[in-house]
Amino acid sequence: MPKLRQPARKTLVESARETITASAGLAIRIAERRVTGFLEARMAETGLSVAQFGLMAQIAAARDDRIGALAERSGLDQSTLSRNLRGLERAGLVEITVHEEDQRRRAVWLTEAGARRLEAAIPVWKGAHEALAEEIGPRAVRAIAELGSVLERLRADPGGR
Repeated sequence: MPKLRQPARKTLVESARETITASAGLAIRIAERRVTGFLEARMAETGLSVAQFGLMAQIAAARDDRIGALAERSGLDQSTLSRNLRGLERAGLVEITVHEEDQRRRAVWLTEAGARRLEAAIPVWKGAHEALAEEIGPRAVRAIAELGSVLERLRADPGGR
């Protein structure tokens, strides 16, 4: 009886390459690192990293100054957020205090120095953002922003209910 040919098995290398090219999650992580590097280079003159700038902007724009609400808006877990805020606090850019309405919660806001630093950094950020749009196109920038909104909805309702 003739032997039946077994289908060729994929190698680990082939499977890994296929995974990399088909994975939205991996592609987004790589793109995020590249965009962050691009923006970090342009933001260096402000003395703020992209993460610091983003947190300070979130704090300045917030209607709710609780750290838990900031964690929710920024997409960071509490421990990562606290670690990032401590650096800003040591630099005198934010103040963290017990929330006035609930002593178990903490609130965060910009100090006067933090507000001045953020205000000075915003035009640099806008220039960096415009430079990014020139490189990848304004439609791509809008698509990335829209994707962020879609992914926020997915995070808020992972089952799609």
